[in-house]
Amino acid sequence: MARTTIDSIALREMFNSGAALLTQNREAVDALNVFPVPDGDTGTNMSQTINSAVKELNAKNASSVGDVASAVARGALKGARGNSGVILSQILRGFASALDGAEEIDCALFIKMLRSGADTAYKAVMKPKEGTILTVIRVMAEDMERTGGNYSTIDELFAAALASGDAILKRTPDMLPVLKQAGVVDSGGMGLMVVFRGLYAALTGEPVEVDTQAAPAQVMPGEFVDDHESLEEITFGYCTEFIVSHPRPDMRESEVVRLRKRLERIGDCVLVISDLSVVKVHVHTDDPGKALQMALELGELDAIKIDNMREEARERQAKKQAQAEAEAAREEKRYGIVSVALGQGLSDIFGELSVDKVVDGGQTMNPSIEDIYEAIESTHAQNVYVLPNNTNIILAAQQAAELTERNVIVLPTKSVPMGISAALAFNPEEEVEENTRAMTEAAEHVHTASITYAVRDTNFDNREIHSGDIMGLLDNKLTYLGHDVREVALHMADEMVNEDAALVTVYYGSDVSEEDARQLTDEIAEKYPECDVAMQFGGQPLYYYLIAVE
Repeated sequence: MARTTIDSIALREMFNSGAALLTQNREAVDALNVFPVPDGDTGTNMSQTINSAVKELNAKNASSVGDVASAVARGALKGARGNSGVILSQILRGFASALDGAEEIDCALFIKMLRSGADTAYKAVMKPKEGTILTVIRVMAEDMERTGGNYSTIDELFAAALASGDAILKRTPDMLPVLKQAGVVDSGGMGLMVVFRGLYAALTGEPVEVDTQAAPAQVMPGEFVDDHESLEEITFGYCTEFIVSHPRPDMRESEVVRLRKRLERIGDCVLVISDLSVVKVHVHTDDPGKALQMALELGELDAIKIDNMREEARERQAKKQAQAEAEAAREEKRYGIVSVALGQGLSDIFGELSVDKVVDGGQTMNPSIEDIYEAIESTHAQNVYVLPNNTNIILAAQQAAELTERNVIVLPTKSVPMGISAALAFNPEEEVEENTRAMTEAAEHVHTASITYAVRDTNFDNREIHSGDIMGLLDNKLTYLGHDVREVALHMADEMVNEDAALVTVYYGSDVSEEDARQLTDEIAEKYPECDVAMQFGGQPLYYYLIAVE
C-alpha cells in the first residue's frame, strides 16, 4: 500500500537498506573512476561513509525522523572519507537540518529535505564542479520543487525523484568532457543514486538482497557493529545478540517481521535481519530471557551474546575521568602539526620533523574526518597545521578543522613531498602568519612525480590506458605511460629537472628493493650532477616511487 508519510521506523530501515545496497555495489562504483590509479576510490569512500552513518543510527533510540536523520548525519560526518564521502556527509547533514524536530516526512518535507541537502553540499565545496554528485542532488531538488505537487503519495514522489536523478546522471558526460572520453557517468553521482535506490527499496517493501557468493565480505542489509560508547543514554541495560541458525522449515517472512515488532515492545536498537535461512537479532532490553524465548519460536538459537551496558558505562566513565585528569595536567603548547601519510618510512620522516601525529592514509586509503579531528585534538596545541598531502583529503581536513575550537590551518599540500617541505619550513619561534606563509611557499616549490600502475582499461586525456600500464604522474596529472618502472621513473625525472632544480629526492615504496632504488638514484645523480640527489625509504604501498624536485 502506497504511503503518504515516512515514520522513524521506516526511515531507519531505508538508511540501512541504502547503505547495504551501496556496500554491494561498491566495486561497480569504483570502476567508474576515470583515473585508473590504485587509490581508495569513490565507491569505497562513499560506502565507508554511509556505513559509519548507519552504525551511529543503529546504536541510538531514534523515535522521530528528526532523530534518525540527526544520528545519520553525525555518523556520516565522523566517518566521511575522500571528497565524495565528505560531500555525501554534507547532503545527509542538509537532510538532518530540514528534518530537525519533525516526527514524520510528508511530500512537502521530502522536497525541502532534497533542497537542504543540495544547498548544504554546495556550500561545503569551495569551487563546485558541475557534472558531479553535486549536480545530481541539485537537479533532483529542482525537479521535485517544480513537479512535486503532482504527487499524492510519498512513494510516487520518491519514484519521480529517482527518475530525475537517473536522468541527470546520464547527462553528466555532457558536462564533463573527461567523463565522455572515458565513456562513463560520474562515479559520485552513481554512488548517490545507488543509496537512493536502496532507500526506495525499503520504502516500497522490496528487500535489498545480498549476493554472498559474489561478495563474501559484504554485510547483510542492516548489519552493524554495535557501538555502546556512542550511546548518549542507556534506556535498556542488556545488549543482546544471537542467531536463529536453524529456522523451522516452514518459517515465513511475516514471522520475522512479527519478531521484530515484539522486540520493539521490550527494548530499543532492534535489528532483525533474515534471508529465511538464518535470522540475526540484536536488541537492547532489560529482559534478555524474554527476547530469547520469543526467538525460540522460529528455531534453534546460536552465538548468544549478552553484555551489561550499564557496567560497561561505569567502567568507561572511570577511565574517562582518569584521562580527563591526565589531560588537565598536561600543559597546552603553542604549535602542533598533523600530517597524513601511508608507509613506515614516510611516517618516520615526518616524526623526525617534529610532526605530532601522522594519520595513516593517502593514495591508497583516505582517512575519515573523525581520524583527522582526533589527531588535531591529540596535539594539545593552540595552533595546529594540517598537511593532507593528497587532493582527495583536503576537503575532509577542512571539515575536521571546523569541529575543533583550536586554530587549525589546513595547508593545501597535494603530495607527501609537499608536506615534507612544508614541515621543514616550520619554525616554532615564528608567528602563525609567518609560518603559514613560509610553509605554503615551501610546499609550492616542490614538484612531485608518482610512479604507479593502471588498475583498469580506460581512455583518459586522449590516451588509451590498459590495465597494468606503468603510469607517471606529474603533480597528479598523467604525463607518461610505459611498461617498465625504471624507464618511466627516469622519464619523469627528465620532465621535472630544469636549470632551477637544486634537490631531487627519491622515495621508494614497499614493492621496490633498496638495490633497485639505489640504481635509479645513482642514474639520476649521474645525469644531473648539478643537483643534490638523495634516496629515502618511503614504504608507501602500490606507488613504486615518489620523486620530488625542488
